[in-house]
Amino acid sequence: MSLYCSSLGTIIPRILGQARKRYHDVFSAFTLTYVVGGVGSTSTSTLTSLHYKAQPHNYIGCVSKFDHTCSFPVMEEENQSNNLGLLYEQEEQLKEYSKELDVAVRAVQMACSLCQTVQDTLISRTNHQVHSKDDNSPVTVADWSVQAIVSWILSECLGSENISIVAEEDVQTLSKANASELLEAVVETVNECLSKASQFGVQKPKSALGTSEVLEIISRCNSRGGANGRFWVLDPVDGTLGFVRGDQYAVALALIEDGEVVLGVLGCPNYPMRKEWLSYQHRYHRIISKLTPPNSETWNKGCVLYAKKGSGKAWMQPLLHGNNKFLWPNNAKQVCVSSIDNPALATFCEPVEKANSSHSFTAGLAHSVGLRKQPLRVYSMVKYAAIARGDAEVFMKFARSGYKEKIWDHAAGVIIIQEAGGMVTDAGGRPLDFSKGIYLEGLDRGIVACSGTTLHGKIIEAVDASWGSSSL
Repeated sequence: MSLYCSSLGTIIPRILGQARKRYHDVFSAFTLTYVVGGVGSTSTSTLTSLHYKAQPHNYIGCVSKFDHTCSFPVMEEENQSNNLGLLYEQEEQLKEYSKELDVAVRAVQMACSLCQTVQDTLISRTNHQVHSKDDNSPVTVADWSVQAIVSWILSECLGSENISIVAEEDVQTLSKANASELLEAVVETVNECLSKASQFGVQKPKSALGTSEVLEIISRCNSRGGANGRFWVLDPVDGTLGFVRGDQYAVALALIEDGEVVLGVLGCPNYPMRKEWLSYQHRYHRIISKLTPPNSETWNKGCVLYAKKGSGKAWMQPLLHGNNKFLWPNNAKQVCVSSIDNPALATFCEPVEKANSSHSFTAGLAHSVGLRKQPLRVYSMVKYAAIARGDAEVFMKFARSGYKEKIWDHAAGVIIIQEAGGMVTDAGGRPLDFSKGIYLEGLDRGIVACSGTTLHGKIIEAVDASWGSSSL
């Protein structure tokens, strides 16, 4: 007896391609069998087969190149059925978040476009667009506008009843009596961005959003996270200080389900395609870009990185520019972590700000493990992007006493590095816990992200050896 599946013709090679490493010990060879005219036809092309090691001739997959019908002889052995089940399960997991990822990438693309427009005007304008939050960090029109845009797109495309969002900003500042000018600027920025929604494949609203509507959209982002259910995590402008200085920043969006990050999207509007440019200021490269012919390597391109849990792949696509229309997946290419495992050749990243990170401690760790290059200091989760893309090998952050890491500062970057082949843990070697609310509770000393196990192991050992003498 055979099991017939009419929709798996294009899935089989994809399943096996993604699972090649994981199931290398199960399958000895992979070749497709094409049946001209479908299952049951007497006319066939040259047949090849997929051999299962335990029972070499009992597993043969047949695929029609016309109607994509496939036939699998039913396995008599339970372990054979289990292995086939694992492949189907992996494919189902990859399909499960496809719509959410598509929508999330479009939302981040739009948010990055908005941010670029605001940043271009911010640098040359007065300070009325830059305000201070209660923790004295700067926040701009872009923060609230991005939050409104992402909240609106997720609700419109996925259904507002299904959307729960943890986000950095609230509406208290915007709702104050003396914030009318700021609120007006946010509403104007949001509507200007939404007017271009069709360019990103999203249906724009029938009419401009009013003040109350924008406030309501932003106020939806009031989830507190937790261990159960599904919620989105958004940092509308991660690295706001870099943003207002015309430097690096990121738009970070992740989906968490039952405490685990299942997809992440990281927009880096100022991330140059050439690694060397990361050490220079944004203004300098805007000048250089004007002096050189435009191409895919220019500064102004920017990029969006994204990944889904279990895919074993991370992707990068350029930001949309000009009047181009967004076509999924928009010239995306796969990115992988660096293969460098020699500390002397590795580059490590650390935050620019000294307020919530100890540069002296990371410098000591770098020296003890043999990292000799100057640290790559960049704002925001661009550090995660640098490792996922292979531009750097190590990211270390050890916060000063009393500082608590927030989930929106790490969720998107963590899954992108992991699916690109790297690893991210706390300094005790444990995975980061996103199930405890808005903070990374139980974090052991700090965060260590690496391109591979060799460097990661050396750093963890160095932390253990030197932590007692630190002042953190």
